[in-house]
Amino acid sequence: MKYRTIGSDPAHRREVSVIALGAMLMGSRTDEETSFAVLDRYVEAGGTFVDTSDNYAFWEDGGQGGQSEELLGRWRRSRGIGDEIVVATKLGARPLAPGTGYVDNPEGLSAKVIRASAERSRQRLGMDRLDLLYAHIDDPTVPQRETVGAFAELVAEGTVGLLGVSNQSAWRVERARALAAAGGLPGYEVLQYAHSYLRPRTDVADDMFPDGSLGHVGPDLRTYLRAEPGLTLVAYSPLLKGAYTHPDRLPADFDHPGTPPRLAALHDVARETGATPNQVVLSWQLGGDLPVIPLVGASSVAQLEENLAAADLELTPDQRARLDAVH
Repeated sequence: MKYRTIGSDPAHRREVSVIALGAMLMGSRTDEETSFAVLDRYVEAGGTFVDTSDNYAFWEDGGQGGQSEELLGRWRRSRGIGDEIVVATKLGARPLAPGTGYVDNPEGLSAKVIRASAERSRQRLGMDRLDLLYAHIDDPTVPQRETVGAFAELVAEGTVGLLGVSNQSAWRVERARALAAAGGLPGYEVLQYAHSYLRPRTDVADDMFPDGSLGHVGPDLRTYLRAEPGLTLVAYSPLLKGAYTHPDRLPADFDHPGTPPRLAALHDVARETGATPNQVVLSWQLGGDLPVIPLVGASSVAQLEENLAAADLELTPDQRARLDAVH
């Protein structure tokens, strides 16, 4: 396994494995025995960066979530896991009532919610301090100054280490970071967005993003990351939920003329390396010019093993150039 540092403040920055493990479906769709086996193997292989959220996985049973954090708490206690494993969680998108969702009834990012939700996450996870806490979605109903101040208070109190943000427009992220900097407060340093080798259409509207997707890495976010080298991108859904090996799973927003030539280039490189397309995608992310940490999910140890092997796959400059040349 290889490692990289996230965060800039010596008091809070952490060294984490270059491949993060997503625990979204652990404790719900993925049973406890399988989840524990995947987590154990990940740690055995040198993995140190586990990701969850306070709303995972509310859609599985129509509830409010919390199953993933609870499972990770049981796993941590049963294995004697301490601060050697960095656990990231998120708040803001937990449904306020069973049967609702984060589009119609999210908990939001008020100071009151941030404090209460972070405390519930610490209890479920069994942690005195949350290593990395994300604002999961945006909340335009709350002044950003209030949100920034609430997160900073938790850091000052020692119950949160690093701060992150997900699924927000680049200008909103920058505004929040500017408010934090102006007040001498800690700001977002880790950005979690959907990112893969194939590029989606970002102009497709949905209930959450009526102007087009803000959850995918687009040109605005790529240029922002280039301009701010202290930031780290954690890439969720890097393997498009299995679509590289099961094309029928490819989301509709990837159905455009740019997809076939990029798939062709990907499969050419996979044949040359003897690796799977999934491994090539992850290696492409790991060795790129942007600081990317792929966040992979696994419902079996075999899936995890395939993903972990990507950390040792080195693409040649020519292979990388051919992958990048397709637009």
